[in-house]
Parts: sequence; structure tokens; C-alpha cells
Amino acid sequence: MAFHQELEAITQAFSGHGVDEKSLVTLLGKWDHLERESFRKNTPHLFTEDHERHFQRWDDHHVRLLKHEFVRFKNAVVLWSMHPWERDARLVREALKKGQNAYGVLVEVACTRSSDELLGARKAYHSLFDHSIEEDVASHIHGIERKLLISLLSAYRYEGSKVKDDTAKSEAKILSNAIKNAHKKPINEDDEVIRILATRSKLHLQTVYKHYKEISGKNLDEDLDDLRLKETVQCLCIPQIYFSKVLNAALRIDVDKNTKKSLTRVIVTRADIDMKEIKTQYQNLYGVSLPQKVEEVARGNYKDFLLNLIVRGG
Repeated sequence: MAFHQELEAITQAFSGHGVDEKSLVTLLGKWDHLERESFRKNTPHLFTEDHERHFQRWDDHHVRLLKHEFVRFKNAVVLWSMHPWERDARLVREALKKGQNAYGVLVEVACTRSSDELLGARKAYHSLFDHSIEEDVASHIHGIERKLLISLLSAYRYEGSKVKDDTAKSEAKILSNAIKNAHKKPINEDDEVIRILATRSKLHLQTVYKHYKEISGKNLDEDLDDLRLKETVQCLCIPQIYFSKVLNAALRIDVDKNTKKSLTRVIVTRADIDMKEIKTQYQNLYGVSLPQKVEEVARGNYKDFLLNLIVRGG
């Protein structure tokens, strides 16, 4: 392989999600000091030139980013190896520490797990942190989102097949009226809206979702301006579309580190659940297969591990 090809391979190894460990070992490891200097001079996005002192130094911001890329594979393996209850408990804890931008993870855990899985996560949270999820949510979140999030995370929904269609239609009208009158009363402060979303079975809410479109001509989540309520409806009613959108956002190159982490979280937590359906929705939404997109964007052992989880999901 010519040096310019090696240079391109190493540059690619450092770009994307994760790093290409094999290229770093086989190519970078054998370069002499002149080849390494050429690499530094030809990658200004990684190194900056100190013209006064005549040397090239790592860009500090990029070094910090690389630290996250090198541990992506390790984090995926650790997360995959955990008991699902512990995994969800730790995801909730991390989201609470990160703050409002991460509260979508709370909605995700609360609304896409079964009743027993959510109960298990709450038990694991007791074991790991000597607190309840509910009390930590109440102590960390002080805005108008608190009531909704506590209600969602403390739910134990009915999971049977019975749905009262008349009740679902009536509650679709309640939601429609609440949205129309949001200028008078914020919808995320409406007790009836929170009651419906936090207590009804998912099958019931999917029927509500259908009736809402019949009433308004639009999908319920499309009419919601509040992000947390929008995420709640999507996770409860159209979870595979929700996960496809999260994955697509995470697979962009120019996103922040927290958005990138969603790639690991979603693939690890859904691999044994509904990955086949997520792959179908992703293809429908974006015109490219999820494995192909991961192949394009991810690197090294991290890429291989994610692809294995995607394949095992059917």
C-alpha cells in the first residue's frame, strides 16, 4: 500500500463512530518519525501548526472527542453484558445527571419497556443507588416535566388485549381539545392528558392514536409541540418509528457525543426485542438499510459489534 493510501486509511480510522483499531495497529504502528510528521501536517483537522515553535500539536478538542470514540466499543460490550434491569436503571441515573437534554431517555425507558421490565428497572435502581427512581426524578427535575415523568416511570400498565373502543375515542377527543386549548392551559400541565398517557395500556393508546387521526386529520405526535409529550406518544404508539429517528440522528457525523451515544443504547436495548421491525421502519423512512448505514459510519470493533447485534435481531 502506498503511503498516501495509508495516510487516507489512518485518517478514516479516526473519523466516524468508534475507531478502526486494526488500521491503527498495522499502519500507524509501523510508521517512522518522518511518516508520522507527514500525517500531522496533512491532517489540519486533527493537528494545529505552531509556526513560532515549528511543530504540530494535537487539537485539544479533537483529543477529547477521540477519548470517547476509543471507549465506544468497551461501553457497548459492558452495556450488552448487563442484566436489562441494571442497564435501564443505570441509563436513568445517567440521564438524570446529564440534565434536561437527556430526559428523553427517561421517557424511552418508561414507555418502551413492558410493565415487568420497568418494575425490574425500579428494583435494580433500589439495589444500585439506595433510592427510588421516583424520588430521584422528583429531586432532580423541578420544571413542568416532573409530573409527567414521575407518572410514566411509576406506571404498571395493563398488558392484556381488551380495549374499549368508545373510551379510546372519547379520550382521543379529550387530547384533541387539550391541544386546541393549549394557549389557555399548557398541555403538559393538563391532569387528564397525563392520566391518559401514564395509565392506559399501550394497545389502548394505539387505538386512541388511530381515533385522533380520524378526528383531526393528523397524527397525535405531529400536533404536539412539547418535546417530552411528543416522545411519550411516539414511544407508546409508534416505538419502531421513534427508534428509527433516534438512530438516524445518532448516525450523523456532525452530532454531539451524547447524541452519538444513542446509537449504542438503542441497538443494545432493542437487539432482542424488536430490531427486525426497527430495521424495516428505518429502511422505509430513509431509503437505506440500517446495517448499511452503520457500515458506512461506524469503525473497527465497535462497528463489528453493532452489526452482530443488528443481525441477531432478525
